[in-house]
Amino acid sequence: MPGTPAPQVRPPLPPFTEADALAKVQAAEDAWNTRDPDRVALAYTEDSVWRNRDTFVTGRAEIRRFLAEKWGRELDYALRKELWSFGDDRIAVRFQYEWHDADGGHWRSYGNELWEFDATGLMCRREASINDVPIRAEERRIFGPRPLEQRGDALPLA
Repeated sequence: MPGTPAPQVRPPLPPFTEADALAKVQAAEDAWNTRDPDRVALAYTEDSVWRNRDTFVTGRAEIRRFLAEKWGRELDYALRKELWSFGDDRIAVRFQYEWHDADGGHWRSYGNELWEFDATGLMCRREASINDVPIRAEERRIFGPRPLEQRGDALPLA
């Protein structure tokens, strides 16, 4: 139909190979480390459904708002993601991120995510379970985006 925008496509597309799944995980890490809610929200379908801890979010506009609020609270946020498992249109990820709050408290957040993708490569479902652990500022080990020479490195467990 004239005037109808073409659907957004975000390769790699399902069904995923291991290389595809690794690329999706690294792309997500890279995008989230920008802390740009507009950019990050574009990876999700217009009607994407999220569970993030105890918060339920539906749709790209709500995702954008959620992320803007998150990064307004979680200052100097820096993330590392690692592929855990994958299937045709699903990927499981473990991650860690570090941040500090407005009161100067430092935190390391550990989590697991389950992702489901539609045929265009956009994420239509995200389930995230996350735990926050207080740390001292000198215990931080994640500072900004992952350097190129560290891509593909496994996360330390503690």
